Amino acid sequence: MCGITGILAFNEVGRFNLTNLEKATTALAHRGPDNHGTFVDHYIGLGHRRLSIIDTSANGNQPFSIDNGRYVISYNGEIFNYQILRKELLSKGIQFKSESDTEVLLHLYAQEGKKCLDKINGFFAFAIYDSVEQSLFIARDRLGIKPLLYFQDEFKFLFGSEMSAILAYGLDQKLDLNALNYYLQLNYTPAPITMIEGVKKLEPGHYLEVKNGSVTTQRYYDVPKPTEFLEIDYSSASDRLHEMLQQSVERRMISDVPLGCFLSGGIDSSVITAIASSQTTALKTFSIGFEGNKFFDETKYAELVATKFKTDHTTFRLGHEEITNELQNIVEHFDEPFADSSAIPVFLLSKKTREQVTVALSGDGADEIFSGYNKHAAWWKMENDPFFRKIIGVAEPIAQLLPKSRSGSLANANRQIIRFAKAMKMPNIQRYWFLASFASQHQVNRILKNPGAENALIDKWMEPMQQYQSINDVLRLDTKFVLPNDMLKKVDLMSMAQGLEIRVPFLDHEVVDFVMNLPPEMKIDRSIRKKILQDTYRSILPSALYKRPKKGFEMPLQDWLMGSLKGELSKHLFNRNLIEDQGLFQWSEIEILNQQLFSNSPGDSHVRVWALYVFQKWHSKYF
Repeated sequence: MCGITGILAFNEVGRFNLTNLEKATTALAHRGPDNHGTFVDHYIGLGHRRLSIIDTSANGNQPFSIDNGRYVISYNGEIFNYQILRKELLSKGIQFKSESDTEVLLHLYAQEGKKCLDKINGFFAFAIYDSVEQSLFIARDRLGIKPLLYFQDEFKFLFGSEMSAILAYGLDQKLDLNALNYYLQLNYTPAPITMIEGVKKLEPGHYLEVKNGSVTTQRYYDVPKPTEFLEIDYSSASDRLHEMLQQSVERRMISDVPLGCFLSGGIDSSVITAIASSQTTALKTFSIGFEGNKFFDETKYAELVATKFKTDHTTFRLGHEEITNELQNIVEHFDEPFADSSAIPVFLLSKKTREQVTVALSGDGADEIFSGYNKHAAWWKMENDPFFRKIIGVAEPIAQLLPKSRSGSLANANRQIIRFAKAMKMPNIQRYWFLASFASQHQVNRILKNPGAENALIDKWMEPMQQYQSINDVLRLDTKFVLPNDMLKKVDLMSMAQGLEIRVPFLDHEVVDFVMNLPPEMKIDRSIRKKILQDTYRSILPSALYKRPKKGFEMPLQDWLMGSLKGELSKHLFNRNLIEDQGLFQWSEIEILNQQLFSNSPGDSHVRVWALYVFQKWHSKYF
């Protein structure tokens, strides 16, 4: 896991920007604290910051070249089947000068070109320059675990792991108001757009080729949409899932540095811990809790699992003061506004975990492919449970009269009842967007001083729902849309801020392909979510975990905003002079949010306040 950047100039004007390569590479120092390397040859420049995981010797440093310098690579990620691929290449007479997966990947590309992508199992973003063809080939992994941003104009093509690297080349920065519109609805900015006009994200499962001043992109992988589901009985499917997850975890245990596992106390990380603990001794596991707030604290379940599998377990407990002290550092690592508040505990968990290990396994991805979210249960019941629809209809008027927030069981239930009541009345595409959003287009238009951004990209993003057949389409879209743009971005940014590599066994593409081809009734029914995953590991995990309601990696954000972070809000958001000078938001709407946040029924106001606060901090840094 590393940081990569580079430039391919199209002419002498573009070549001038090569002077910024060192600056762009240094901007990614946090992603790769172990080595700094650059390669320059007339019109091409590649930069690399290394986090040493496999072959930690200098032989694995990058940029890396072969064939007398014809091919040069800057690569971020891990290829988990590199040893198998290495043997295949050795049988063809290829000679190696390192033990790294980097060299395997580069030789494989030299042999097979872009078809190499079909053979590799891992997570990655890499760039390969061919000096003979004077071309640049860039690819991103199938599910979007590793990031890649790029920019092009008539003079040059730029790329980088994070926005800071792209901007280090001296771009004129202009806020993309359309991206701001989407961000205020979703709390993140979906690919391919970014908050800086002209900078794009390479989408998951895509590669691009740059040659003769032309840039072309192509999809090489898509999350399966089966026309017919697998014909397999439940018991056989469970056995196959168990076998595939064993193999996936085993692949991700390969490391030349210390390795551990995040353990939240939920089913997903517990499954990964159970498997990993069977493949090593004294597995280190790590969890995080919140002082003084039992509603958000799952550490007792994490400790149950740790005891069961005899792991070397550490629980970190966070208080208001620690969060406040780290807040500036956390927001500093957002390369564009990002308001998933669970980034805060991920950052702090990564920081503390990095003190003991360099690689950690996590349970990310299971919710999306198996149906783990409350919205999945609600969606299923909206379609299949008339009693649920009736109960929601009766309960909604009562819930409207009661306090609504995310900070307590009853208030959160009232909030969900109202949300699901609205969703029931919507057609599928609108329902999906509503359940993925934290603010409506109407709310965003009210708060923006100059509304009018177009929603043209929604049709592109919602394409998987056009031919809706079952809740499996919801899971597929979550895997294509929410997972890479929210969950995986969060984990990458926050872990790499600490130089910690996170591996996600549930997102082995072979596992994803298998689960997507299972019929939906194996994943969810009236009484259980993630059905086949829970049933497969029911006899292995502590009984308290089976069918336990999902809590998620949430945090007491509302309490913190109303308490220790109140001064920060007053300075950066609830500041009339600042807002009016900035000219982006309506002060009257900011005032309304302020009042709602501190009312007896804050609803989701704290989520919107946090999104605006994060934007303000980011805006002050970049503009």
